[in-house]
Amino acid sequence: MLSEQVMTTETHVLRPHRHLLSSGLIAALALTTPLFAVAYWLTIGAGTWPIVLAVHVLVAVIAVLAVLQFRRTRVLVSPQGIWERGFLGRVSSIADDEIGSLCLVELYRDNALDTQPNLFVLDLSGVPRIRLRGQYWSRVDMEELADVLDRPLVSPADSVTLSEMRSTQPGWLYWFERIPLFAWF
Repeated sequence: MLSEQVMTTETHVLRPHRHLLSSGLIAALALTTPLFAVAYWLTIGAGTWPIVLAVHVLVAVIAVLAVLQFRRTRVLVSPQGIWERGFLGRVSSIADDEIGSLCLVELYRDNALDTQPNLFVLDLSGVPRIRLRGQYWSRVDMEELADVLDRPLVSPADSVTLSEMRSTQPGWLYWFERIPLFAWF
């Protein structure tokens, strides 16, 4: 198993789209600011505002932790292999000699017209070990990963829907993508 410290020679650092952080912070502020403003307004007269302040501080601490986790998220690629730290802290790695292929799939979301690239790094037995989804990683990053590893990107001829992936390659999807709870919408 590769470690972050081993990845030093010719290492390329890939980071998720930067706009995700600012969009998330704007959404969090848009949601919490009116709620806390009303909560303070209702509780200041009653003298219970310290409870609201404590909850507000807790929400701020959670936001700071989320920002730190986002900033730690990265993929390191070198000729020795790939090392990934996900948003929730999960670490995945695969050595170069364990990589079977790189499959770039253009994936439609159900009921959507546009596609997003999804790069699957498969081991020698065809099991996906690392996945870069287009909503978080750029196509340029995916192509750079293939260049550094000196491997071709294998792509299906046509784009596929999430439903097609569920039926043909369910093991390639995250657990929540394999369960079409609201597929009838």
